[in-house]
Amino acid sequence: MTVLDSRALNRATLARQHLLTRTDTSVPEAVAHLCGLQAQEPQEPFIGLWSRLADFKPEKLDDALTGRTMVRTHLMRRTVHLVTSDDALAWRARHDAMLRQRVLGTYRRELAGIDLDQVAAAGRAAVADQQPRTMRELVQALEDRWPGPPRRVLGELLVAALIPMAQLPPRGLWHQRAGVRNLPLATWLERDIDPLPAGGSDPVGQRLLRRYLAAYGPAASTDLRAWCGLAGLPTAVKAAREELVVFRDERGRELLDLPDAPRPHPDTPAPVRFLPAFDNVILGYHDRSRIIDAPHLGLSVAGHRTVLVDGRVTATWTVRSHHLHISPLRPLTPLEQEAVRAEAQDLTTFLDEDIDQVQLDTEN
Repeated sequence: MTVLDSRALNRATLARQHLLTRTDTSVPEAVAHLCGLQAQEPQEPFIGLWSRLADFKPEKLDDALTGRTMVRTHLMRRTVHLVTSDDALAWRARHDAMLRQRVLGTYRRELAGIDLDQVAAAGRAAVADQQPRTMRELVQALEDRWPGPPRRVLGELLVAALIPMAQLPPRGLWHQRAGVRNLPLATWLERDIDPLPAGGSDPVGQRLLRRYLAAYGPAASTDLRAWCGLAGLPTAVKAAREELVVFRDERGRELLDLPDAPRPHPDTPAPVRFLPAFDNVILGYHDRSRIIDAPHLGLSVAGHRTVLVDGRVTATWTVRSHHLHISPLRPLTPLEQEAVRAEAQDLTTFLDEDIDQVQLDTEN
């Protein structure tokens, strides 16, 4: 069985994530290929798409959100994701149990003794008038019946687990600050959520598996679970296994992949890329060693924006007081410094935030 080292996995990941070469595909097509973008920080998906798409224009994403071909909703790992509307409707029912379990796991004591089905029914009745509501407004409609849980807990239960919700624009539009207003997903998209198919082969899980491998593979089943948060995918993996190819990593883990997916040569040059907070390429795996070194793993969950140099997380970056500040995690060669500065200059033009200086620390 072929063994893929960390560099081979890195280049495969970068190719699947459009980080080796920017693609000229459309914004909805790119978001669909990437299986969505984590988006609890509303402006971050714009940076992720800029690093992946040739000639990306923020208004293209704005148009997709206001035109309802894409939507912001709680999905993978109970985090807010920017996904295509088709995927939101196709995947939501498969995530329902996980979303409930994760909220209950976080707030088990606060929600003890509460009938979730009753809360869900009351929540659906409260939004039956099809009027957008903040989480606070939704809780106010129910708190007389359930005065025990803290408002924040009851609100998260409703909007992140019990009622499939869309976060409406202007939340998530370019250079706009707006609070979260929620409307049921089916109401906003004017289409019903797909029901789970009957039978034991888990066809929705199989499609998730194939889509994940197309954007993240080769990957282990533990990586798949870490990405989507779903525990019940062994059936899907078993059903799809015959059409997949199998590799091993250097630790002996079994890696699954699509037969014809790109796996570039490990020596393929990788350009500098600036990534947003919580980027897919880092959070899409249980084992993140293909993209980030162990001492820096905390950056991936702490909301730091990062820079890829030679395909790996090598620096962090911030924008403050009209300065773009880059902090390397290791010494950069003169050629690497030059490449980082060049990409940073392009980024300042894209961000359009009156950035007048790029500061690259040269000592660690």
